[in-house]
Amino acid sequence: MLSIVLIDPQIPPNTGNIARLCSCTGSSLYLVGNLGFFLTDKHLKRAGLDYWEDLNFKYYENLDLLFNLNSDKNFYYITTKGKHNYTDITYTQNDFLVFGSETKGLPE
Repeated sequence: MLSIVLIDPQIPPNTGNIARLCSCTGSSLYLVGNLGFFLTDKHLKRAGLDYWEDLNFKYYENLDLLFNLNSDKNFYYITTKGKHNYTDITYTQNDFLVFGSETKGLPE
C-alpha cells in the first residue's frame, strides 16, 4: 500500500483525518520534522477516532533519515508547483506520497 508522508504538519485535525484514512486503507503514515501539535492533542485524537491503534505510524526528526531508510522506494511530492498531475502516475505498492506543511508547503 502507499505510504503518506507529512512534513511539518501544523493542524491537528488535518493530521488526525489523514491518520484515519491511512488506517482504513492500510497505508502507512510518516510524520517528519516539527509538528505544530503534540501527538497527545485531543483534536488530533478526535479526528483520528478509534483508528490510531490500527495505524502503521512512524515519526522522523528529518527527511534525510526517512530517505536513507527507504532509498530503494519512489517518492512523489504533492505540490501546487508540480509539473505533472498526480493522476498521471502509475503508483506501485511501496511508493511514498509526500505532502508539505499546510502553512508553508514543501521545503525546496
